[in-house]
This record gives sequence, structure tokens and C-alpha cells, in this order.
Amino acid sequence: MLNTSSDTRHVSLLATGAHLPGDPIGNETLAALCGELPADILDEIQVLRRHWLIDPATGAHRIGTSGMAVAAARQAIARAGIDAADIDLLVLSTASPEYPLPATVTYVQEQLGLERCAAIEFRAGCVGAVQGLDYARRLLADGTYRTAVVIGAEAISPLFAPLFIGQDPGALRLRDLLTVYTFGDGAGAQILRAGEPGSADPTGEFAFATQCLGGARKPGMQIIGGGTHAPAAEQVRRKRLVEMKLDVSGTQKFGPRVFAAGLSDLLSRSGLAVADLDACVVPEGNAEYFAKEFAAAGVSAADQAALAKSMVENLADVGATGSAAVPIALDAGWVSGRIQPGDTVALLAVEASRYLYAGLTLTWEAPTPNGTAHVG
Repeated sequence: MLNTSSDTRHVSLLATGAHLPGDPIGNETLAALCGELPADILDEIQVLRRHWLIDPATGAHRIGTSGMAVAAARQAIARAGIDAADIDLLVLSTASPEYPLPATVTYVQEQLGLERCAAIEFRAGCVGAVQGLDYARRLLADGTYRTAVVIGAEAISPLFAPLFIGQDPGALRLRDLLTVYTFGDGAGAQILRAGEPGSADPTGEFAFATQCLGGARKPGMQIIGGGTHAPAAEQVRRKRLVEMKLDVSGTQKFGPRVFAAGLSDLLSRSGLAVADLDACVVPEGNAEYFAKEFAAAGVSAADQAALAKSMVENLADVGATGSAAVPIALDAGWVSGRIQPGDTVALLAVEASRYLYAGLTLTWEAPTPNGTAHVG
């Protein structure tokens, strides 16, 4: 529902930032470390390189989830031309916290030098950063806070390092190889600033949609271990304390249907059509296993063609990065000049864990940062 109160504040997205740890790791490096992924599967996932916070040779950690989040936030703060002391709201989404408690967002607060601020954390994958962005903009629009940093950060490489560190490169199971080749680490951030009371467009500025479609389905992705689902003594006897499980077949078949449902819901709430979107920022819009199911999911040929022109994503360069995926793709789109002032932008995340989506539409305001190239 649109808030049309006379004192509602206009909320601007001032800048973005991103951090990708270490040097890019190409597929040829992974082949030497843990074995080759069959060419047809490699073509389907379409990931050419990724960044890991671990040293791929030793498994040593070179940075943590909060460190990546801070790096992305600092870049966004610098580009926005604000002082860190102006921040009164921090929102972080991650499925890979450094500790169960305190929340990782409080370590981000500490490293940014903020003695006091609101600090809120979403425990989620891809959808969390979009949910967090909407949550923050509502708190700014109603005057609760004025300046927010919203961050998505993910550290996935530590989960699968034990699969190949010190192991025979040819002994890895195909399903484990698929995980290693697909995922990367990173963080992305956005700066939001509220205007004066009454500055909001009374017809509405943002539209938001989110839903979980997996209430009657088994999870498409699970990270199991280290929680309270089983006695600790039982968990430590397992071969791996923490393990990622991915239902490849289920996500291939049902994931596009979740995307289609999310797109339809978001467009209905915003009053937009696919053709109205100048940029549709998604985690993995170029993946063949995802796009080839669009027709069965109910996305028309005309909308598929329009989406092909408007999609903004960088899966090939960074891999699947969970909570960081949409923020990193948004940053790449803005910095490259693909997203320009006045553009109608949709952010649409689909999360395999329990088949969730979260979408947000907005009109882009921030000029492309100085010293970056414009594309197209």
C-alpha cells in the first residue's frame, strides 16, 4: 500500500559500492584444484570466474563477512560524498554470519566507527538484500531515520573448502563440483538518504513484493550444521560439521516459476509492464538452465525479449553470491553506466532455499561515478 501522508519523505538512493575478495579465480584454476566440471554443465551454469575469501590453495581465510561488508559500505559512502557519522541506520543481509551472536551487522558498525546507530540484520540468501532495502527505505520515508547503509554480504567458499583442500582433485563428486564452480563470495552496499517532510511523490515512489512459494516443497538449498536442529555431540561426529545441499533438479524446474511469479507480482503492484523497465537487476539472468524454463513458467515471448534487453547481471564474473548477488550486480550496472539517471529500475531476487522472491522498483537518480566508462 502506498503511503500518501503529507509528511512522507522522498528517499533517494545516492550511491552503491561493492567488494570482491582476492583475485578472480578462473575455471582453469578450479580444474587443477578439484577436477574438471563436464563441459555441458559448465556451459549451463555460465560462471567463468569467481572471488573467494579463502586462499584456494590452503583454505586460509583472508577476510570475513563483516570485512567484505565494511569494504563495500566504505566505497558506497565515499561515492555518495557523505560522512560515516551521518549514518543512523545499518541493515545487513547474510546467510553466512561470522557468529550466531552478536549479529554481524554490529561488527560492521564497529569497523565503520559508529558508536551508536540502529543495526538490523536479515538472515537470508538472495532475497534478503532486497527485503532489507525496502525495510530501510520505509524507515527513512516515515522519518524514523535519515541516512541508511544497506548491505548484502556472503562468504560461501569456507563451506566447500574441505571438499578439495588436501584431497585428490579427481575424487570429488559431481554434485560437489557443481557447488564449487557455481558460488563466489562478495558484498554490495547502497546508501539511502531521506529528504524533507512532504517531499515524497504522493503517487508513490517504490513498489515492493515478496513471497515464499515453497511452503509445501522441500528446500531447494540447505546449509545444514552448527544449528540447533540436532544435538551438538551428534553434529560433531559428521564428516563435515556444516554442509551445503542443493536440489539441482528442483531449482532448475521450479526456480523460473518463482521468478515469473515474482515478476508478475511486482509489475502488478507497480503498475508497470516489462517493456517499461530500463533495467531489471537479477542474480543470474544469463544462466541457460534458468532462462530456458521461462516459457513453461508463463513468461510470454514478448516479455522474454524485453527482459533480455533490460536484464543487468554479472553471474559470469562473480558466480552466485547469495545476499550479495543483487547489490553487486546493481553496483556493476551503475558504475558501467548501464543504469542512468531517470531509468526505471527493478531489482528482482529469487532464492532457492525455500523458493522465495523479493522485488523492488524505483526511479534511478544517482549520476554515474566520475572516472567510470559509460556503456551503450
